[in-house]
Amino acid sequence: MLCATAFEELPNVTTPTIPAPARPGRRASGPVGKSKFRPEIQGLRSLAVLMVVSYHVWIGRVSGGVDVFLLISAFLMTLQFTGRYKQRRPMDLLRHWLHLFRRLLPAVVVVLLATLAASFVFLPATRWVEVVNQGWASLFYYENWLLQGLAVDYYAADHSLASPLQHFWSLSIQGQVFILWPAIFASVALLCRRFSLKYRATLAYVFAIIFVVSLAYSIIFTANNQAVAYFDTFARLWEFALGTLLALVLPGLNFAKPVRVVMGWIGVAAMLSCGILLQVQTAFPGFVALWPTLAAVAVIAAGQTGSRLGVDRILSSRFLVRLGDNSYALYLWHWPILVIALAWSGKDHAGWISGTLIIALALVLAFLTTKYVEKPFREWKWPEVNRRRSAIAIAACLAVACAPLLGFQYKQDLDLKAAQAQAAFDNPGAQALLPGYVNQVGENAMTLPTAEQLPSDWAHLTESCSGETKPESSLLLENCQQNNVGDDATKTVLVLGNSHSQQWLEAVGVLAEQHHWRLYAMLYGACPFMTDNPDADPVCNEFNREVRSHIAAHPPDAVFMVGTAATPSTPDEQLTHGFEELIPEVNAVGTQVIAMRDNPRFTYSLTDCTLSKGPDSPDCRPLESDVLAAQSPFDAVMGKYQDLFVLDMTDLICDGTYCPPIVGNTFVYLDDNHMTKTYVKSMADMLDERWFAATGWQE
Repeated sequence: MLCATAFEELPNVTTPTIPAPARPGRRASGPVGKSKFRPEIQGLRSLAVLMVVSYHVWIGRVSGGVDVFLLISAFLMTLQFTGRYKQRRPMDLLRHWLHLFRRLLPAVVVVLLATLAASFVFLPATRWVEVVNQGWASLFYYENWLLQGLAVDYYAADHSLASPLQHFWSLSIQGQVFILWPAIFASVALLCRRFSLKYRATLAYVFAIIFVVSLAYSIIFTANNQAVAYFDTFARLWEFALGTLLALVLPGLNFAKPVRVVMGWIGVAAMLSCGILLQVQTAFPGFVALWPTLAAVAVIAAGQTGSRLGVDRILSSRFLVRLGDNSYALYLWHWPILVIALAWSGKDHAGWISGTLIIALALVLAFLTTKYVEKPFREWKWPEVNRRRSAIAIAACLAVACAPLLGFQYKQDLDLKAAQAQAAFDNPGAQALLPGYVNQVGENAMTLPTAEQLPSDWAHLTESCSGETKPESSLLLENCQQNNVGDDATKTVLVLGNSHSQQWLEAVGVLAEQHHWRLYAMLYGACPFMTDNPDADPVCNEFNREVRSHIAAHPPDAVFMVGTAATPSTPDEQLTHGFEELIPEVNAVGTQVIAMRDNPRFTYSLTDCTLSKGPDSPDCRPLESDVLAAQSPFDAVMGKYQDLFVLDMTDLICDGTYCPPIVGNTFVYLDDNHMTKTYVKSMADMLDERWFAATGWQE
């Protein structure tokens, strides 16, 4: 997870100058004077970005710097709008937004284009679609919402492989707030002028409410679902609100010089220790995030102490101030360089030497981007003439970034359509393992699914559960899907379990369509259908209890489940937990159980291995005896239960000697343990035959 950049609208950090102190060591309260440059805030930005970069590259943890950046951005924005109100200047929101995003986008576009190019060169093709999707989300400031969905999507691409654009989540939240906050400032200004209210006081009330409500929401949300709360805009609003409140009350604060010296050092020490003492990645953005934000408040409130012992002397140093000018670009560059370097080297973390080289490269690119992209666009006068020119400048930036994104997607669509048109001949899949198969695959036929589409080649049913299949439980309803069939269905089949049951939906769905079954599925990630398991996630146990209650109240004709669990890259395989308890329980309500044997699993991705080394590499063609038990665990329960029917399709996954990554010009696996829906669908005819042979159902 990553942190946000500082507010780019004000490259020269300014805050109100307080009138001359009433006595030495005291800072007088009073009206806001003219603005001046506050180098210690620029230095604070530098310190925050150095925390972010060093923690990510060398320590492999999150620093808490995101929260400092969010607070600073709101602090500066508040000064800008309160200054406009005091000077009776129009808010002119449209012009403000155009001006702001015109200055933010050029650096984003440069980094985005470079990251896309590097991804296509150094990352496996299986990750290209993810990068392109996140490219769109980053460009249009909704990356945090996209990552929210991925955080709860068990079937998303491997979470251990970070996206080179993942760090745009914080920029997206900032972009959203850069639209929301000015709207609040302008609305409050209208109210104050209409009802003769005090602007700063009214803003303080408004943002105090936002602070309290958002913080409470963040604490509750983080406690219940931290992975999703981490990227939630509303769960982060309190950090912006705190920065705004600081800007509003700062002119009235009156601390002695020694107090401000101590405040500054305590604030910096708290900031630097946050990522070491706290597990930021699993605790934020709840109440724990008060640590770095209040630390930043202390540093900003301490201000320029005028003391040789003050931390502001260090923060105001030329190095940190200059680095602050480049902090936005440094943040943009460091993460994609780190991710792509690790992917290229095959390592999961950077060492001290390689990490130093990564940071050095990021610093060089940040300096060049600031000098030759950010600064020229910021000083370009033509777009400032009117709104139309500003909009044209923004549209031009967006067009430059959109062109390769659209081009990639267009080429993918063309390739996919061309391949699917010949799929019946060129991609027989499991049919190639049947006796008497005649190879008709064309010489240059494309393997399906395409490498770029592999991560999303998951099976799903078309509709949410409704009518007879709709469960009463909200937990079940959220995870329930069904096919589209009328009231005259010949059978009702319920698919239960986790992703290993879900992968069979593509083939079972074909059977349901052919034989007019009502097919619905209740699936929960990493949660096989089983009895209560003390080692399982409590939500998984709750889910299965509710599933069992649903079956008792609304028994289907049959339940389909995966009844064994294979151990990755070994022939070890066992019945799922409580299997022999579940069968008689389900049978007792008149429901038959069709149990599928699990497919072999691996400790590495067969697909990535194939794309990097080729399908004939021994590393990518494990021996069947190394990954598949010679005897099925189902042998122990055969004949015990009248209404238990077991299916074993592993002879159509492995060929008797090897478990190849590609069969019949079709990728078998999409990762290290899940089969592609394309390959599973190629087994539909054989599944149909074995299903009816086992159950004795009439076709």
